[in-house]
Amino acid sequence: MALARARRSESGLNYWPGFVDALSTLVLSIVFLLTVFLVVQFFLSQEVTGKDKALEQLNAKIAQLNDLLSLEKLAKINLDDQVAQLRAGLASAEGERDRVKGLYEGLAGAGDAQGRANELNKALDSEKQVTSRALAQIEVLNQQISALRRQLAALEEALEASEKRDKESQGRIADLGQRLNVALAQRVQELSRYRSEFFGRLRAILGNRPDIRIVGDRFVFQSEVFFDTGQALLLPEGRAELDKLAGALIELDRQIPTEIAWVLRVDGHTDVRPINSPLFKSNWELSSARAISVVQYLISLGVPSQRLVAAGFAEFQPLDTAPTEEAYKRNRRIELKLTER
Repeated sequence: MALARARRSESGLNYWPGFVDALSTLVLSIVFLLTVFLVVQFFLSQEVTGKDKALEQLNAKIAQLNDLLSLEKLAKINLDDQVAQLRAGLASAEGERDRVKGLYEGLAGAGDAQGRANELNKALDSEKQVTSRALAQIEVLNQQISALRRQLAALEEALEASEKRDKESQGRIADLGQRLNVALAQRVQELSRYRSEFFGRLRAILGNRPDIRIVGDRFVFQSEVFFDTGQALLLPEGRAELDKLAGALIELDRQIPTEIAWVLRVDGHTDVRPINSPLFKSNWELSSARAISVVQYLISLGVPSQRLVAAGFAEFQPLDTAPTEEAYKRNRRIELKLTER
C-alpha cells in the first residue's frame, strides 16, 4: 500500500511551486501599491500644507476686513438709530402741525380767532424750525458716513503702500549685506596678501635661524633671542633683530592703504614653571612686560604706535605640553602676528 501511495504521489502534479510564485507576485504587487500610495500621500500632504498656509493668510486678512466691516456696520446702526429718532420727531411735529391746523380751522369763526391763529402760526413756525434742524442733522450724519468710508479707503491704500515699502527695504538691506560681505572679504584677502609679503620679507631679512620660525600666520621668536631668563630688558642681540623688523614695518605702513586697520600684535608667552621675583610676581606680569618692551622699542625706532598691540598670555597657550627642558624652551617665546584691529 505504501508503494502504491508513493507511485500515486510521483505520478500526480505538484501545484506548490506555482502557488508560491503566485503568492510572491501578489505580495510584490501589494508592496508596490503601498509604496505608490505613500509617495502620493507625501506629495498631497506637502500640497495641503502649502494651501493651509495660504488659507491661514487669507483668513487673517478676512478677519481684518470683518473687523473693519463690523465697525462700519456699528457706525451705520448708530446713524440709522439717530435717523429713525429724527424721523419720529419729524412725524410727531407734522402730527402736531395737523392738529394745530385743525384747531385753527375750527376756531376760524370765533371772536378771538385772530389771536389764536397767530399763536398757532408761531407754533407751526417753531415746528418747522425743529424739522429743518432734524433734516440738517440727517445731512451731517450722511456726510460723516461718507467721510468715514473715505478714511477707511485711505487707510487701506496706506497699508498697501507700507507693505510695498517694507518689501523694497528688505530687498535693499539684503543687497547691502551682500555688498558688505564682498567688501569685507576683499579687505581680508588684501590684508592676507600684505601679510604674506611681510612674512616673506622678514624671512629674507632674519634668515633661517633655528630660534626664529613661522607657525601658521605668526612669526615666533624664542625668548632667549631678546631676554635673559626671568627678565624683560631687551638684549643687544634682540635689539639688532628688532631693528631689522622695524624697517620692514615702516615700509609696510607706507604700502598698506590707510583704510585697512591693521596692527602688529606682539604676544609674550612663558613656560609652565611659576616665577616669583622682586620684579615679577607671576608669569602674567613677565609675559606682559616682555611684550611691552618689544612694542616700546619698535615705537622708539619710528613704528607708528597705533599699529602695535602688546599682549601677555603667561603659560596658558603652550606649544608643547611635555614636562621637558626642550618643551619649556619652545613655550618661552615672543610671537608677532599681523592682523586687523
